[in-house]
Amino acid sequence: MKLDILAFGAHPDDVELGCGATIAKEISLGKSVGIIDLTRGELGTRGTAETRDIEASNASKILKVSVRGNLGFRDGFFKNNVKNQLEIIKMLRKYKPEIVLCNAIEDRHIDHGKGSKLVSDACFLSGLVKIETSLNGKIQEVWRPKLVYHYIQWKNIEPDFVVDVSDFMEIKMEAIKAYQTQFYNPNSKEPESPITSKNFLDSVLYRAQDLGRLIGSNYGEGFTVERYLAVNSLNDLK
Repeated sequence: MKLDILAFGAHPDDVELGCGATIAKEISLGKSVGIIDLTRGELGTRGTAETRDIEASNASKILKVSVRGNLGFRDGFFKNNVKNQLEIIKMLRKYKPEIVLCNAIEDRHIDHGKGSKLVSDACFLSGLVKIETSLNGKIQEVWRPKLVYHYIQWKNIEPDFVVDVSDFMEIKMEAIKAYQTQFYNPNSKEPESPITSKNFLDSVLYRAQDLGRLIGSNYGEGFTVERYLAVNSLNDLK
């Protein structure tokens, strides 16, 4: 299966929080989108790896992604090394995405920055013909995505561009709330964490509203880039 867009997240729910509305919008435009989680989020304050698996599956159905996978890296301790790079390269060569979305370049959670650099490095390496990988006993063809974009997470990183997602915030919030163990629940008896407060859940909306305000729409999602954006003419800018 060839995908138009492949989104990576260090943990289940990273993609939904960072770019869920953009994914929903692209799917509505006929694009095929997949998600690959690097870990099962087993170190999360609330829930378990098993509950996160179920929640990720439910969120995927809400977003209507074509495929979702999990590489099973060790939460909190995975490294940007050859072994993990090769596992990501296998996914890139399997799905051949034109665009890759990945974690924030730097963030409060150490896995986010690590995951960002790991995926970015793998995107480059995946295009090198002398790196050989195989999947299901077959040698894979090389593939390098055309574009790598980083979504924004905990920290307010200044975006390089903002996507108008005004019609897709409800889907994004529904997908986020599919992670019932992770976010605000006044009836939960589990320990509190920075992401379990009502303020955090509200912040997803008010950040999107503020980015939307800056581009003249109701809601926006911001991304940073690794190289200059190219346009054919000034008319491409809005």
